[in-house]
Amino acid sequence: MKEQFDKWLAHAYKMNASDVHLTIGKAPVFRINGNLVEQDEQKLTPSITKNIVKAVISDDQWGILLDKRELDFSYGISGISRFRINTFYQRGELSLAIRIVPTKIPSIEDLNLPQITKKIIHQQQGLVLVTGPTGSGKSTTLASMIDYMNKTMQKHIITLEDPIEYIHNHDQSVIDQREIGFDTNSFVNGLRASLRQDPDVILVGEMRDLETISTAVTAAETGHLVLGTLHTTDAVSTVERMIDVFPAEQQTQIRIQLSTVLNAVISQRLVITKDNMGRRVATEVLVNTPAVKNLIRNEKLHQVKNVLQTSRNIGMHTLEMDLKRLLQEDKIAFETASPFLEEGGL
Repeated sequence: MKEQFDKWLAHAYKMNASDVHLTIGKAPVFRINGNLVEQDEQKLTPSITKNIVKAVISDDQWGILLDKRELDFSYGISGISRFRINTFYQRGELSLAIRIVPTKIPSIEDLNLPQITKKIIHQQQGLVLVTGPTGSGKSTTLASMIDYMNKTMQKHIITLEDPIEYIHNHDQSVIDQREIGFDTNSFVNGLRASLRQDPDVILVGEMRDLETISTAVTAAETGHLVLGTLHTTDAVSTVERMIDVFPAEQQTQIRIQLSTVLNAVISQRLVITKDNMGRRVATEVLVNTPAVKNLIRNEKLHQVKNVLQTSRNIGMHTLEMDLKRLLQEDKIAFETASPFLEEGGL
């Protein structure tokens, strides 16, 4: 089954799919430009998915899967690509959700990220957050940032990922990539240990809980540049999430800390291009200026959007502003942008 599995994945890569779904009773399904496309293949049976999983994971991983009922792991096909895979039980049988991770790390220019991104990651210390829903390209954006630093700066960079997606080779920087569950037991354990490993930059693949967020803020306070992700929809909700995860009696203190250590928030969405040949990133960028610091410190986050709307000259903008720019440049169609515009209240 491994040979057939590799064939499906290679075909998905050729078709520029972002994801592959293997589930009982359906042929393989590819997500292409955000749409699910069922392939002209045999329908999957319980024995097929089970044999695929057993063929591509170790005995130790199989034991973890049986115990936890789900498993994250990475997989590679030489000369084609790497894949981030989650296999899980549904109705007692195994399914697989597979994210295709290109072996070539796209540049900031390739991703059409705002140029202020480079200025943001030139900071020596502080906290930079990349946010958005699942499938919005957060991991790829972070990989492009790390790649830019690797090619242009002399840094010791430690990444904590679950699982490792893009592989970084040492260039100007030294990069140590640690996978949760294999190289360290958790994000918070890896983050605490990294503080004793002489890092300049720490990437936290996902800031899921109070302990991880608290440790990341401490790391940013103590002279490190910390990059992380949150599943939040915009800049304001990101700051709110960072504060609200703490108990009420600690929120005044974390608000003061966050106003000091936060460098920037980049929130993003992927929108299908007008020619239906790909997807284009739309961003919201918040830079922590003195005005923003005061709003965070004084519990006036509802006023942050006004700052975003009036600070384009220093690289800030709302998601709505960026979508309108892409519409004006004829990069995307109104039909594909409108759900995001409505989400933003327009």
